[in-house]
Amino acid sequence: MYRMTAGGIFLENESDTEILGGIMGEAVAESTTIFLLGDLGAGKTTFTRGFLRSRGWQGVVKSPTYTLVEAYDFSEIPVWHFDLYRLQDPEELELLGIRDYFADRSVRIVEWPEQGRGFLPQPDVIVRISYYDGGRLLTAEGMTARGAAAVTAFSNNISASISGGRVPGSDSSGAAVY
Repeated sequence: MYRMTAGGIFLENESDTEILGGIMGEAVAESTTIFLLGDLGAGKTTFTRGFLRSRGWQGVVKSPTYTLVEAYDFSEIPVWHFDLYRLQDPEELELLGIRDYFADRSVRIVEWPEQGRGFLPQPDVIVRISYYDGGRLLTAEGMTARGAAAVTAFSNNISASISGGRVPGSDSSGAAVY
């Protein structure tokens, strides 16, 4: 089970990463941009899977490494998942029409945002996932008023789930249900 530490939230396994993604999915409002930072294999796509499952996505969630962007069309607020790892030149984002993705009320999740430096807007939330003590360490930082509100809700939901023993998006036994 995940737990709070002085440096962030310790994630013991992939399931913890997905659960925390789900908790973030419940905390984020429309028109929010999230940057996911972390090494290869740290859990960025797993976090995104949890985020999407918390919003009702039933299908496969894969990293859009080769397509750069994957659309998840929800009736209320669409989610765009970007993976810029293979981006050779940030100017390629102009050819992709990157500004159009950030002009609507959708939620944008961006893996490897440093690859698009200079062409991406400021994020509302930065989530960092790093290898730590046999697991992962996750931190979330609000960069705008919208992001600060999301991180506050995220933190409150984590605290409530730890103290109450129940994970948001779970059944009475604490098992994840999306």
